[in-house]
Amino acid sequence: MPLLSAKNRKLRYSIIVTQTRAWVAVSLCWLLSTLTGLVPMLGWHREHTTGNLSMASDDSITCQFTAVISMDYMVYFNFFGWVVVPLAIMIALYVQIFRVIRKQLNMRAEATCDTSKYLNKELKLAKSLALIVFLFVLCWLPLHIMNSILFFCPKCTVPKSIMYMGIFMSHVNSALNPLVYAFRIQRFRATLVQMANRYMLCKPTETSPCTNQPSPPALSEKTPVHP
Repeated sequence: MPLLSAKNRKLRYSIIVTQTRAWVAVSLCWLLSTLTGLVPMLGWHREHTTGNLSMASDDSITCQFTAVISMDYMVYFNFFGWVVVPLAIMIALYVQIFRVIRKQLNMRAEATCDTSKYLNKELKLAKSLALIVFLFVLCWLPLHIMNSILFFCPKCTVPKSIMYMGIFMSHVNSALNPLVYAFRIQRFRATLVQMANRYMLCKPTETSPCTNQPSPPALSEKTPVHP
């Protein structure tokens, strides 16, 4: 029964998760993110932005973020609405995923080698995605917590050095995700190395853009050996 259940999930996944549906899901995520980012431009911002102007005669802009973006948007909409709620949902989903996979792995006696290999692969992928979520929390929560403190406690102050560190960590998160993919997912790492060799080190697998000489055959190809 567990063996049939694992096979049925694998078959159902291949039927449901098609390339077209994956592209649609990614496009919807980007569209939703774009609309969410446009919310301040559509009206949820500070109307009086005189604090964003310097005292120079030409009224040059000093570009103060907090003088334009309202903190209620940053706390209620950005943090509570688009960080806390999705994060709670993702944690609940990952707990359920790990619980199901662990349950299936504990039934190795009734599972074939292929099924066990498939479940281990799914477990490794789930751990990689959970690590990405953990790094997101580690990098973004400090800045959101500081914004919440300043919003709910106007008399409180946060040192600029700590605030700048929180902003820096939020930007570092974008650079950590490719590294996690590269170290945890073998296929992504192989593709990344191949792109680096081809476009940065000028060492393509087929025809070199730097020279007119073809590169040697790949290791997976069988090269005839002449006596």
